[in-house]
Amino acid sequence: MKKVTIMLLALASICQLNAQKLSKFGGLTETKVGPKTIKVPYLNVTTYLGYAAQGNEDEVKDGKKYYYLYLWIPAVAPELGVRMMSPVGNAKVKKAIESDEFVENKNSTAYFDTYITLERSDIKNKKGATLENIQKANWNTLARNDDSGEMPTNPGGRNYNSLLRYKSQISDPTKALTAGLYRIGFTTYKTGEVEGTFLAQIGAPIKLPGVIVTKDITKLIEQLNQ
Repeated sequence: MKKVTIMLLALASICQLNAQKLSKFGGLTETKVGPKTIKVPYLNVTTYLGYAAQGNEDEVKDGKKYYYLYLWIPAVAPELGVRMMSPVGNAKVKKAIESDEFVENKNSTAYFDTYITLERSDIKNKKGATLENIQKANWNTLARNDDSGEMPTNPGGRNYNSLLRYKSQISDPTKALTAGLYRIGFTTYKTGEVEGTFLAQIGAPIKLPGVIVTKDITKLIEQLNQ
């Protein structure tokens, strides 16, 4: 019985480690490397580490508690990718943005089943990015994802982490990836509380100096005005 318990603990540890291993974030473009076909890694990747707390949601929509990360894209982009993993665990990422909430809760073992959306606002320049305009902005959902087999499994061994890629549609102004304000919405697939650390990454196939990611609208405006 003791041996079985040890084996189960070892397997759980392996699942936990696997949940923390992120491969390079590749886009829609593919290339052959020897016998394998791989997705070409994004040239521009911004990483945000956060913590979602119960009762601290930004909006309740369709019975679900939604949280938002505000994303400023400084130039036209041909494509954007977004992926999210919970919990952060021991994932090692260079030059990540660490929110105050994450720093305070980085040792938490809580995690959630991520469900993400990429939304574009009608704010297209810095002048229009005021507190009042952001609070009353119109949002258009460009893409969404629940479970992705490309992402690491969570500590329970489930493919419950999320990844989406969206290609700009130049023929439709409402679906083109122009400069301006976007947001990443996240919740869980099932109705209920959202709690735990998370890692969110935004990728693009071109360099985009000046990308801003934050949960705080005031901080977004401050950074835009620097």
